[in-house]
Amino acid sequence: MREHHGPGEVEVDRETTLVARLLADADAHPSREAVAVRDGDGFASWELGELARQIRSTARGLIGLGVQPGQSVAIMSSTRVEWTIIDYAIWAIGAVTVPIHETFTAERAASIIDDSAAVATLFGSQEQADGFRAEADRPSGCDHVFVLDADGLAQLQALGDGIDNDAVSDRLGGLRMEQTATIVYTSGTTGRPKGCVWTHGNLAWTVAQSIATIDEVIEEGRTTLLFLPLAHAFARLIQVVALDTGVVIAYSAGPDELADELVRFRPDFFLAVPRVFEKLFARAESEAHAGGALGSRVFDRAVAVAEAWSREDATGSVRLPTRLQHAVFERLIYRRIRAVLGGRVTHAIVGGDAFDERLAHVFIGIGITILEGYGQTETTGPAALNRLSARRIGTVGPPLPGVTIRIADDGEILVRGENVFQGYHGKEEQTREVLSADGWLATGDLGELDEGFLRYVGRKKEMIVTSTGENVVPTELEDQLRAHPLISHPLAVGDGRPFVGMLLSLDHDELATWANERGRSPDDLQQLIQDEELRAELDSAIDAVNQTVSRPVERIGDFRILPRELRIDEGELTPTNKVKRKAVEDRYRDLIEDLYRDT
Repeated sequence: MREHHGPGEVEVDRETTLVARLLADADAHPSREAVAVRDGDGFASWELGELARQIRSTARGLIGLGVQPGQSVAIMSSTRVEWTIIDYAIWAIGAVTVPIHETFTAERAASIIDDSAAVATLFGSQEQADGFRAEADRPSGCDHVFVLDADGLAQLQALGDGIDNDAVSDRLGGLRMEQTATIVYTSGTTGRPKGCVWTHGNLAWTVAQSIATIDEVIEEGRTTLLFLPLAHAFARLIQVVALDTGVVIAYSAGPDELADELVRFRPDFFLAVPRVFEKLFARAESEAHAGGALGSRVFDRAVAVAEAWSREDATGSVRLPTRLQHAVFERLIYRRIRAVLGGRVTHAIVGGDAFDERLAHVFIGIGITILEGYGQTETTGPAALNRLSARRIGTVGPPLPGVTIRIADDGEILVRGENVFQGYHGKEEQTREVLSADGWLATGDLGELDEGFLRYVGRKKEMIVTSTGENVVPTELEDQLRAHPLISHPLAVGDGRPFVGMLLSLDHDELATWANERGRSPDDLQQLIQDEELRAELDSAIDAVNQTVSRPVERIGDFRILPRELRIDEGELTPTNKVKRKAVEDRYRDLIEDLYRDT
């Protein structure tokens, strides 16, 4: 058993909650730029005073609605400025925010609203509200529904017209750190979502340690574009950190607008899941290779030099030939890739899933410092994070200050610190299964400690045990395959089987480009699946991965192509694009059987 404690814990003011601090900052610095929202083709800035005015107005509306301290209010919406306003307003009156992923089904949303005993829900769209109403035929305590797309926020605020700001101040003054701030439901990778209880103390402590860890990145006046779902712990924590430090948050209008918004807003840093970088790299590679043999060779060489530059820089010395080539490709290639992200991005905070080590080196060599971290909903977001002064590619960094990480005898990651949640809402038995009496959280993840740096291996439940009794970590194979332009989501299978097989979900956009370039019809997926050239290209990708494994049992024996891309709304992916392994295996059981038919 090994463990490492993060030194340098920051002392936290135990009397002042984050919402109280934000409103006090707004009174002291009302003209400071706080957020930016879409306005036509660009973004319009809001001053901190205006944001605070909206928060107080919404808090008065909630009081007028009759929401009492300790009661829950749910939000089911895309990431938008109204989300932040409502979140802080709920906290300001001592109530509890319940985020719901906008991609959850109506049935799942209704079950969360019921489980959390939410007395009101704010939906982003009329479709979401109608779906809930259809599911809520049974008795429900949620009597108040507002739709943001239909002026729902203004309707809520109007309910507080006769209420003075003193009523909000009174509620705020009675708020204590040990009170519940939010119940955050897990994304359901391995089963139905469970509500993780965070207190105001959990949030304030985790924010303080996070800021201390990446203070060179999180500075007043810097900017970030928020596009991940605020219902997820990762984005939610960044929202709070940004507002606490004076970082300006711009809210994306959605995935379809992201590429254009990055260029228009030009953020200084952003947070993302690995899939964002995988798709960005795949698109750049595809465009370069479409330019002919010369363009392909130049791009591939530029990528190799970027990787070499990062790896050599990590040792403290970059060789002269690498520096010279890097300078040439900076002018030809690298700045053009950075321009896709707006041209000003210098850092990216990456979490939510494992990041391919080679790809991380490539982006660092291109000029974007990758800071990979690790955490769960149960750890109020981050538990470990690389920092500029202590960074090791291939790891998720050292523990946050004040956090202790232990590796159990079976390889499971255990976490203890004031970021660890209070338990699962209404589920005492399930809480006892993961949270010990002395505060250790059993994460269900496998990992290793290397000189204080945590290396994430994978989920315990997802470990493949072949028919010969050999253990194989599927994520180590899948991470490499995801870097291929055509592969959207690979899924390793082989539990109880003689070899590891792979199911491949292909990227629809990249596949269409590939087909058009070769004169094939991009509309006939079934025909493309049988295409010998396509299968040969995927074979090459599999062979390249097989060259990297250390044991024969880890080699991928065969693969099958799924008949369509995996989807969130089909229950195959979480809202943060993680594969729901069991759901996919159950749906494509016949295809898995076909993999092993001849063995």
